[in-house]
Amino acid sequence: MTSFFEGIGDLFVNHLFWPLDQLRHMHSWWGANFINWILAIIGFAGFIYWMLQLKGYSDNNEEDKSISSHSYL
Repeated sequence: MTSFFEGIGDLFVNHLFWPLDQLRHMHSWWGANFINWILAIIGFAGFIYWMLQLKGYSDNNEEDKSISSHSYL
């Protein structure tokens, strides 16, 4: 069973994380953080999309904003 887990560790450390290891050894800060910038841009675009969707629902008055909509309020 130990060799099974060592095989999984070898797969991730030596093969699947190899591109990330190459990025770590770059001399350029921008190049080394390229994946982080891509993920930040995707997250920011998703946030903008979500806020625009919420604004659209708010502008159409589709949400029940009455206080009696929930019994615990």
